[in-house]
Amino acid sequence: MDWYRKETSEVIEGLNSSLQGLSHEEARKRLVEYGPNELREKEKKTPFMLFLDQFRDFMILVLIAAAVISGFIGEASDTIAITVIVILNAIIGFVQEYRAEKAMAALKKMASPTATVIREGVPANIPASELVPGDVVILEAGKIVPADMRLLEAVRLKTEESALTGESIPVEKHTKTLHEEMLPLADRKNMVYRGTSVTYGRGVAMVVTTGMNTELGRIAAMLQEEEEVKTPLQKRLAGFGQKLAIGILAICAIVFVAGILRGASPVLMLLTAISLAVAAIPEALPAVVTISLAFGAKKMVRQNALIRKLPAVETLGSVTYICSDKTGTLTLNRMTVEKIYVDGRLAGVSPEGTVAGTREKQEYTDSPLHMFFIALALSNDARADADNNIIGDPTEAALYSIAKRHGFDKKDLQADFPRVAEIPFDSERKCMTTFHRWSDGKFISFTKGAVDVLIEKSANVLTSGGLKDIDAEEILGVSEQLATDGLRVLGIAMRKWERLPEEISPENVETGLTVLGLTGMLDPPREEAKEAVRLCRTAGIIPVMITGDHPLTARTIAKRLVILEDDSTAVITGKELDALSLEEFEARVEQIRVYARVAPEQKLKIVKALQDRGQFVAMTGDGVNDAPALKRADIGIAMGVTGTDVSKEAAHMILLDDNFATIVKAIKEGRKIYDNIRKFIKYLLATNSAEVWTLFLAPFLGLPLPLLPIHILWINLMTDGLPALALSVEPEEGDVMQRPPRHPKESIFAHGLGISVVWIGVFMAGITLSLQAWSIKTDAHWQTMVFTVLCLSQLAGVMAMRSEKESLFKIGLFSNIPLLGAVLLSFVLQMATLYLPPLNSIFRTEPLTPAELFITLSLSSMVFFAVELEKLVKRKKVFLTIP
Repeated sequence: MDWYRKETSEVIEGLNSSLQGLSHEEARKRLVEYGPNELREKEKKTPFMLFLDQFRDFMILVLIAAAVISGFIGEASDTIAITVIVILNAIIGFVQEYRAEKAMAALKKMASPTATVIREGVPANIPASELVPGDVVILEAGKIVPADMRLLEAVRLKTEESALTGESIPVEKHTKTLHEEMLPLADRKNMVYRGTSVTYGRGVAMVVTTGMNTELGRIAAMLQEEEEVKTPLQKRLAGFGQKLAIGILAICAIVFVAGILRGASPVLMLLTAISLAVAAIPEALPAVVTISLAFGAKKMVRQNALIRKLPAVETLGSVTYICSDKTGTLTLNRMTVEKIYVDGRLAGVSPEGTVAGTREKQEYTDSPLHMFFIALALSNDARADADNNIIGDPTEAALYSIAKRHGFDKKDLQADFPRVAEIPFDSERKCMTTFHRWSDGKFISFTKGAVDVLIEKSANVLTSGGLKDIDAEEILGVSEQLATDGLRVLGIAMRKWERLPEEISPENVETGLTVLGLTGMLDPPREEAKEAVRLCRTAGIIPVMITGDHPLTARTIAKRLVILEDDSTAVITGKELDALSLEEFEARVEQIRVYARVAPEQKLKIVKALQDRGQFVAMTGDGVNDAPALKRADIGIAMGVTGTDVSKEAAHMILLDDNFATIVKAIKEGRKIYDNIRKFIKYLLATNSAEVWTLFLAPFLGLPLPLLPIHILWINLMTDGLPALALSVEPEEGDVMQRPPRHPKESIFAHGLGISVVWIGVFMAGITLSLQAWSIKTDAHWQTMVFTVLCLSQLAGVMAMRSEKESLFKIGLFSNIPLLGAVLLSFVLQMATLYLPPLNSIFRTEPLTPAELFITLSLSSMVFFAVELEKLVKRKKVFLTIP
């Protein structure tokens, strides 16, 4: 239907709605009728299909074929054992994928947009998915348009429609009816469309279509959300895995041929080669990384950081610069009176303290301090709600708060001295005045405003010795001193009246005033931000403050947070920034710590300059104009409380509490997650390579086949599943925030990880083959011992690999309970294969004597001590060089 060609009254009537919106009952009915306001995504796999997908992997299909071959040649026990192991593998894989999918769905749901809708005449915020045709929606700058709508009201409303029309310039909207048929979308100026964003003004619109019936829904095939983009790490690991698979298959072929040449059964060698390939190829590695990132993102939500784009979890550890807004992020976003000047004395006020008197209700006198606080309380439009939260302008809220702390409650004072008239503040006069009834039927006026303006309007000043002539130079000097400290200065004055003036105008009233005092106010820094800035410095991250505030105020906050030291060249204003070319700015950008009087559009210039200098930038923002900078930044961070929908859509991460300290927590968590990914990559590759080396080298050393196919598959099941996954919940390293950021292009095998993988794998294989050679000569149960050593040495290795530097004895055996549980469970199951008769026949094992078990356990533990020795060398910074 061409809604743009209809009058607004026809639209309302056609949708059986009204300007008061739908009733809640009608909205529920329509939601059932029209369905949720969502773009239909590709049909998600059912849990059953997810389970079946576990059997589509090429190597698993090969293993199933091996089981069938075993059955045909009469090896029923092998067939059953392989089948059971394949099913167990599938269950573990299914559980991991299902939990990861659920975690991602929960994160996606949290990030879904909301809409302000009018129902039964009352505005309410609801999920955009619950909108139905006929709903009346309020549109404001920064909001994403949640459905296709016909405008009912538009006040200087502009929308950015490039997602639909390709037109990058915002389009001005109106409510007039358009009559032309087949009008292109870009020319339908009385309509707004789903997926576009409001860049300016405000409006009210009625929903005409939702979900797949919207214009965006019609081209959903192109614009539908793609599948989750793989992170750079996942892509690199997938490529590495393919190359590794080719190498391992080549080794398996060599093992197969070598076995045949030595006279082994072709079927046995085929099963061995297949089993080795299945066990050695880490086909689950990218999936484990995804799970680790997804659960890491889920944990970050509990720390008030909502990750919108999964690669952000991985890249957080590379951040070198955090460019943060000041107000509300580094500060409390709550103006506080820090100093007052009354009766010729300047006094400081602690955040919760008082200057004089008590917190109890005061007996009011004509003393300068009492009159000053009475003025702060009465000449004030701030108020307290039912929960004692102060509502009103931040400056007035600060004055209200300090007056109340000193026993001058506005509510009590208003009962005694009610307001009878007022002259509101305006930017030309730079002051405001209120009139109140006073004692003995007289009146009093209180005026507050800019200090220089008040001095011109005043005749004297109130002191403890009575009225004295005003000393303008002294008061202006105090004002300048407060301003130099970065405080916002406000003057307070009064005048007593016998009767209320007939003409209440600024010219008639704001003259002959008596100065009561000055207040110096500041939005103080968050306490936790100080510690967060300190952590940044130790972690090699440079915090930078960006604000629209005055440079003096910005400098004061930056010094308190130790973002800025005494370097005057580290502060730059927006005006100075505009005067610099990009080349000139890039030459200075790494020295600048504070940007003052900066417009949101200039943030993009800051991000580009830092990136051109090779820095990895996190940038915060909350407004529509911040979106380009957030999108360009390596990590764009939107404010969850004050942020607009547009900024949230552009960001990689959303701060649910608008707190700078949360950014630092997220970086710490991101570094921990990446560390843990490195740990289980090291573990998986080292242990899998040990199996490859063992089977590959045995024929060349004149040894029989060390393991049967069932042994290889069992070891793979015991060691690659739960222990590897449990490494992803390892607590952070002690130095996680005491080392420089990781370069984003740094190899996952950097810092000696690749070398460790090789030597640990060779070392495990060496122990296993040495045991095999010795046990064959001594007529011991050699194959059972080899099978057990290779399994248990991997479990011993995982305990040592919990930290890249610290000893297990320092981090504590019980600091990762899931891993300890996984290792103990695997150990018990391995012992069951040795000492339970039914399993002996399946696994072709024999019970070990106490002496054999002791030798097996001793040799297995050697891997643990070898890895601990490597870490000791790292800690002592002893570098071994190969000549």
